[in-house]
Amino acid sequence: MSDSRYQIDVSVVTRYLKEQSDPDNERFAFAYTITVQNSGTVAAKLMSRHWLITNGDGEVEEVRGSGVVGQQPLIEPGQSHTYSSGAVISTRVGAMHGSYQMFAEDGKRFDAPIAPFRLAVPGALH
Repeated sequence: MSDSRYQIDVSVVTRYLKEQSDPDNERFAFAYTITVQNSGTVAAKLMSRHWLITNGDGEVEEVRGSGVVGQQPLIEPGQSHTYSSGAVISTRVGAMHGSYQMFAEDGKRFDAPIAPFRLAVPGALH
């Protein structure tokens, strides 16, 4: 979005969950912590999410839902909201990307893109 009033920045940190994974049965669990920063000038509520989760074989799972982890946070300008969640894929490496659907305090609806990020078992990539 080019309108700086509605600028949402998303940063992600991922972690492989060895204790919840079962490689022999093609189950690889990952946690991710996301920070949603309102860099704009208008408060905005995170209404819903849309994810595309792609495994190493190119298979895509689409996920849509209300808010994030049961919340629809209102994020004031200069403030952020951080939460953790997880994903399970059937390969050692995968990726996620998507968007948040936002509702600004002034009535504008807009999407905040989530750039692709990698899910990878440590040592899976050289």
